[in-house]
Order: sequence, then C-alpha cells, then structure tokens
Amino acid sequence: MDHIATTRPRRGIALAFVCLFLLGVMPIITNGRPEGASALSFAFWLSLWQLLFSLPLLVLEWRSGERGLFTTTLARSRQWRIAAITLFTGALFGLSTWLYVLAFEQAGAVNAAIALQAYPLFAAGIEAAFLGRRKSPRELGFTILITAALYHLATQGTWRLEGLSVSFLLALSVPALWSIAHVIIREALVTTPLTPNQVTVSRLIVSTAVLLPLALALEGPQAVAAVGLDAGIQSFAALMGLAYYLELIFWFNAVWHIDVSVASSITVPAPAVTMVLACVLLGETIHGMQLAALGLVILGLFGLLHANEDRKRRGEGISVNPSGETT
Repeated sequence: MDHIATTRPRRGIALAFVCLFLLGVMPIITNGRPEGASALSFAFWLSLWQLLFSLPLLVLEWRSGERGLFTTTLARSRQWRIAAITLFTGALFGLSTWLYVLAFEQAGAVNAAIALQAYPLFAAGIEAAFLGRRKSPRELGFTILITAALYHLATQGTWRLEGLSVSFLLALSVPALWSIAHVIIREALVTTPLTPNQVTVSRLIVSTAVLLPLALALEGPQAVAAVGLDAGIQSFAALMGLAYYLELIFWFNAVWHIDVSVASSITVPAPAVTMVLACVLLGETIHGMQLAALGLVILGLFGLLHANEDRKRRGEGISVNPSGETT
C-alpha cells in the first residue's frame, strides 16, 4: 500500500487516541441499543452497515490506481489458498461479531471489555503452538499476571472453578476467535499486495453472508426484517458499524506515523473508558474487584508491549493492536 513520504508523529498519536475512544465507546453503543434486536440480528445489521461504510474507500483506492491484489497475477493454487483463507477467516469474524454483541449483553460492558484484553494471551499461545515462537521469562511473567487477573474476575473473586462465570467465558471466546483468524490472515497480508481495506471488505462480505442465513434460520425472516425496519435499532447498528470500521482505518493510519508499541500503549486503557461510560450512560455499578482486575490487566499489557518492543528490536517481534487487529 502506497503511503505518504513523511510521517507525522503528532498525527499518529492523535489517531491512536481516537482509536482509544472508539474502542471504549463501542461496547456502550452495543449495550445501549433499543430493545427488540437480538445479538444475532444486531450483529448482522452492524456488519452490513460496516460493509457499506467500507465501500467508498475501496472505490477511491480503485480510482487512484491503488488496486492491491487486482494488479497481480497469481498462480491458481495461490488464488484458491487466498479464497480459502478469506472464507474461513470471514466466517470466524462473523461468528466473533455475534459473540461480541452477545457477550457484552450477557456479561456487561465492563466485564466483557476487560475479557477482550485476553487477546495477546490467545495469540501468544497459538503462535507458540503452531509457529514455534517462544516467550521470554519476562513475557511469561506478565502473561501469568494477566491470566491471574482474568481468572479472578471470571470466578467472581472466588478462585474456584465452580464459580466460573459462563458469560465471562463467552466474552473470552471473542479474543480467542480473533487470534485464530489473525494468525491465519497475517500471511495473506504479508505475502500478497492486499490493501488493509481490501482485507476488511472481503472479510465483511463473508461475515455478512454467514450471519444472514444464521439469523434467518434461528430467528426467522420476519424478526430480521423487523429489526431492519426499526429506525431506532438501525441508528445504533449504523453507528456501531461506523465506529468499528473507523477504528480499523484510524489504527492502520496511526501505526504509519508512530511505532505500533506507542499506538498500542495509548489504546491499552480502552476498558477504563468503557467503565466510565458504562457507569454514566448505562447505569452499571463498578465493583472494586473489576477495578483491581483492570489495573492488573493494564499493567500486564504494558509489560507485554515493552517486552515485545525489546523482542522486535532483535527482529523477533510481531505487534498487534489490543483490539485484535494484526499490524
């Protein structure tokens, strides 16, 4: 993807702060939607809106000559491989969008927002298992800290397995699916001339195509259509789709101007933004256990980011956005 010749750190920092706000406000939009839309129907409609919002940039890229994959002739075997990756990861993203909405609905905005911070743990586990990437003792220490904080919150402070919250486990499934999809899709990004927006559009097409038949089969055409005709629900679906899409675009642009580690550090406190907004706008009660878990998770994430930066200097690191986007 062609970029401007110079970078502007202040612009990158400003864009990262916009990402911080968007990541913090997205759960509020999801949980603040009017009654009448199930998690599945809402996930379908927000994905459709996100797809619509992504099309103008795709057209602009095409007109400017930045056509990415369409400028390259690939062997048939690679074409089939890219198609398979697109279909599989798109389906995973569709499922994760459904679970995202459902998790915030069931677990609450604060708990689910904290659970999403488990993404680096799942990504590290998959990279270690399938790519042979081992972690340093310092990285393992911060990983244990984050795991302990999440387990404490998942068991509602009891530390006993029987106290595990099913809704919290549901929230943990979202970063688990993200990590699987991103480890797979990263190869397509680094080995083909795909632009980030082409990746986004292709996955949204598949996600929407997966969610629609699911919604029709599980909830019925009338229910899905009723949600589509409800102006109040659609305003929230459109707002959520726009916020999700803008977060992706702003993130890719932020890390062009500043290091990924700097941008990631800025977005780490996103659950704190969610916590404040959930308390003010949704009337959620904030408990000391949640504050303690959030503090430990943020500390652990900052530690992992610093350790990852050291590893990157040695040419071993792969950085990711805490929201789940590979860079």
